[in-house]
Amino acid sequence: MTSGPDPARVEVVEYTDPLCPWSWGSEPVLRALRSALGGRVRWRRVYGILFDHDDDPAPDPAAETAWYSRYIEDISAHTHAPRAFTLSRVAASSWPASLAAKAAELQGAEVAERVLRRLRESVFVLGEPADTPESALAAARGVPDLDLDRLAADAASVAVLDRVRADHGEARRPVHEVLSVPGGSSPHPGAAKETPDGGLRYALPTLLFRSAAGVRAMPGWRSYEEYAAALDDLAPGLPTRPERLEAAAALVRHRSLTGPEFGMLTCGAWPPPDAVRVETAGGPLWLHPDEARTRAPATRRPLTGL
Repeated sequence: MTSGPDPARVEVVEYTDPLCPWSWGSEPVLRALRSALGGRVRWRRVYGILFDHDDDPAPDPAAETAWYSRYIEDISAHTHAPRAFTLSRVAASSWPASLAAKAAELQGAEVAERVLRRLRESVFVLGEPADTPESALAAARGVPDLDLDRLAADAASVAVLDRVRADHGEARRPVHEVLSVPGGSSPHPGAAKETPDGGLRYALPTLLFRSAAGVRAMPGWRSYEEYAAALDDLAPGLPTRPERLEAAAALVRHRSLTGPEFGMLTCGAWPPPDAVRVETAGGPLWLHPDEARTRAPATRRPLTGL
């Protein structure tokens, strides 16, 4: 009798971008999947650089920002993710945030998760995309156990630049399974996107599950059940039931939770009595009180939201 693939040899590759609205909307499902797998697989993030250096500048930045704000609003209607009351601008570049996120990985998985979350929230909660080295570092300031000086040095290093350049290249070599994806019922099926130079890149987010048994591509907006079924097909018996924590413990672990996230990641009464509620145009976000103390701008509701 033959056994299935060794779960320890299963790799999950997540193609993402810190400033991508579909990736932000997918956070509840992907957080739940990571908690279910509990370190039993190798999870690797590849930063696809949604806003690249060679993108043509907008002839009318104000009109572009208005259009992009409506685009985020449409996505939020599907994902129920928070969105900023006012978006100051469309991100000029994904490189600074991606470099900071990649540099944070050198300080451990937990620090990296929290830095990436802060970078995402810079645009989708605060409306100020972390699209410069300075704003990326400012977004990360106050993350527990983060050495900010080291993050700044690593994000500016050749070694981390080379790693993000490798991510950029890998994201532009999509597997053939994502070149044509049936639309179905998903608002974001995830077929590969054309790049300005005529090439292709993965839609964001896209997950690849790899093992000795093969590869499963899961592009675009997917349900938790779709991811779990694909993993079970590739590595039968790999646990895929999300871990639910009591509300206070979940907020300690995650520091920041959206409505869809507390629905997937917590059990019992919500919210904890000391949670700090942050209003957004797409529904509230809850912060751990220590998180709120290091992020004063996030706890002030913009006047445009009153």
